[in-house]
Amino acid sequence: MHRQQKPVIGWGLGAPPIESQPSLLGRFNAGWRTRSRKRFLRQLDTLLAYSHRGASEYLSLKVPHQQVFVASNAVARRPDGQSPEKSPDFDGPPKVLFVGRIQPRKRIDNLLRACASLPERLRPLLWVVGDGPGRADLQELAEKIYPFAEFPGKKIGPELEEYFMKADVFVLPGTGGLAVQEAMAYGLPVIVAEGDGTQEDLVKSGNGWLIPANNEQELRKTLHEALVDPTRLRKMGNISFKIVQDEINIEQMVKVFVKALNSFGPVAENNQ
Repeated sequence: MHRQQKPVIGWGLGAPPIESQPSLLGRFNAGWRTRSRKRFLRQLDTLLAYSHRGASEYLSLKVPHQQVFVASNAVARRPDGQSPEKSPDFDGPPKVLFVGRIQPRKRIDNLLRACASLPERLRPLLWVVGDGPGRADLQELAEKIYPFAEFPGKKIGPELEEYFMKADVFVLPGTGGLAVQEAMAYGLPVIVAEGDGTQEDLVKSGNGWLIPANNEQELRKTLHEALVDPTRLRKMGNISFKIVQDEINIEQMVKVFVKALNSFGPVAENNQ
């Protein structure tokens, strides 16, 4: 691409520090990998990071500041109007929603156990929407420890929208999952396990909770705190909606892409 006078753009999650083993060989390997990573990044003309944490990691490897852009990851468009209205109190039992591929790293087993350990008055109807290799095992576990869990399978379009509209809180107990931003577009507060840094941009003290990954006790504690106060949840959901409306949406992400392309001047203009 450079021989053709074309720019090369990188797009990634970031570059977490490489941990070294205490041995001499371990330190050598870590140093070699870090230098190799720097050499690779120097070949790129611009870097798009999924999150502010990812951008900071690129900057720590001496990538010039003007070459790094933050394009917060999104799957939902900018919502119009106001956050969906919900009643001040729960309509029946509170409704907790998970949406995503059902696999071990999503730690839905922790979510089932956390719900089961809540006081009876707070135990929610749990919707696990999606499909994947772990679904059958989780359904078997739910039958044993938490029969208030439903597994409706994969839903898209209006069918999925119905779950977002009826839920009271969205929970992502494991790593990964762009459904967090989509849930916020429906005015839902969120409980999200820490991951690659994208969650830190989405989840703030006003709209949800960022909890340690794979920590069942912290998940249970946070669920209890969330479900004990529906009025607070509604306010947090409104803030979620505002974040997606103003800051993190597909339109905003595309604007950053265009800004990065236009940083090359005529090169980008001739190829739009």
